[in-house]
Amino acid sequence: MTRDGVRLLRRLTGHELRGFRSLALWVARRRHGVGGGGHAAAYTGPQTATLFAFTFLSVVEAVVLALVVPWPLVHAALLFVHGYAVVQCLALHAACVTRPHVVAPDGSLRVRYGHLLDVRVPASAIAHARVDRRFPEGRAIRTDDGTLDVAVGSQTTVTVELAHPVDFVRPLGRRASARVVRLHADDPQGLVAALRRPRAESRARETDTPARGTSPSYRAAGPSSAPPSGSCVTSSSPVTTTPFPQPPRRRAHFDDGRP
Repeated sequence: MTRDGVRLLRRLTGHELRGFRSLALWVARRRHGVGGGGHAAAYTGPQTATLFAFTFLSVVEAVVLALVVPWPLVHAALLFVHGYAVVQCLALHAACVTRPHVVAPDGSLRVRYGHLLDVRVPASAIAHARVDRRFPEGRAIRTDDGTLDVAVGSQTTVTVELAHPVDFVRPLGRRASARVVRLHADDPQGLVAALRRPRAESRARETDTPARGTSPSYRAAGPSSAPPSGSCVTSSSPVTTTPFPQPPRRRAHFDDGRP
């Protein structure tokens, strides 16, 4: 077997193991890679009914073939194939539920599709994010001219434009890069708001923080707008003062009763 074949076999084996682990996480009602303070964005809405329909049809087909096929060896082989298909459908659904898209507290984005794709986009690479519903054709995961489409149910709802290309690994192990990422989220407004929140908070902190080297000035109005009377104001430069005019002194007059 060639080196590429060995690498592909390892990649597929890793997918299988992650799928089984996702089944365990799904049963335990836990999620993978969602830390404290992170925003998890689910994306399984458009495909849940389809996956469960395929699972139900696989079970029905296995039962029908078990009643029709008389040969035990063929029956066992078909039962194994249908059972494996059912496990794969459930594993894909479990992986998509337990591995959502994640927006970290620092604004970085983690785009995932089950156990097949995991793209990490740092916060510094995100230039703009918006709600944008599109219906790309073809496969669920597709790269075309620097654009990565991660569609669910043949649709994407969020477009993220990047400041510079981001490298990632495709499902079969090949490396690629993207300048635009389009993904699906069941709540696209919430995902876009989570991406914009860290920048808005950073701008608010910069606005509230006074510039260094500046001293507070007196307010334009109010009883404390000027120093109190009688206080001494010192300065390193000479200050010219003007004395207040004094009222004229009057002689004391005593009335002794004489005219």
